Amino acid sequence: MVEINTLPRLLPSGDSAITVEYSRDIDDGANRSVLSLDRALARAPIAGVIEAVPTYRSLLVHYDPVQIDYDSLSQRLLALARSPAEASPSTRRWRIPVAYGGEHGADLEDVAKSLNTTPDDIVARHVAGNYRVAMIGFTPGWSYLSGLDKSLHMPRRQNPRLLTPAGTISIGGVQTGVQCLAGPSGWHLLGRTPVRTYQLHRDPTFLLEPGDYVTFSQIDARSFAEQDRAAEAGKIIAELVA
Repeated sequence: MVEINTLPRLLPSGDSAITVEYSRDIDDGANRSVLSLDRALARAPIAGVIEAVPTYRSLLVHYDPVQIDYDSLSQRLLALARSPAEASPSTRRWRIPVAYGGEHGADLEDVAKSLNTTPDDIVARHVAGNYRVAMIGFTPGWSYLSGLDKSLHMPRRQNPRLLTPAGTISIGGVQTGVQCLAGPSGWHLLGRTPVRTYQLHRDPTFLLEPGDYVTFSQIDARSFAEQDRAAEAGKIIAELVA
């Protein structure tokens, strides 16, 4: 059993949601508390709660104000936060292949220049990381990973791109991430993976879950093309290593 020692702040979010905030910063400890509360709410549903959305540092709880009011729900949520939390489910560890640089990672060389090193060194540092899925959001399957080496921390791009490729592996601030669908981004593009973290008609639809761990492995452009075709057909390319 794991005790949650720090009680969260409860903030109204409009007239039908409560933000349960454990921290104002990106923090793994706060994130574990968020996920623990999310699991507790799933185990002991509260009448009137419609949905709970976990993020890095808070849990957004949507509710029906006709069934339960803000004060009553706040008390119930604080009671759950005070209670001892069960240990998290068995941790899954994924190995995700990435083609770095060139046409797959447009910013790799610029990142290396900014950090006064070489593209190969950036790749080596990124591949050496042991990352944790903190949250899923922004677009379906977009996986935000904590654990980025401090030597790779850097501000986001001054001019965000309106469109970046599906499968992009990028860094921004203190984070790295796996972008499943094509979309806008202000992060620095290091490479691409053929892995689909979201695929509508596949089982499972979402591959990664908050609390999972991720490592990356480098592949070449030819392997990327082959694995990309297999992934498009529904094959799960990521390797579940534990």
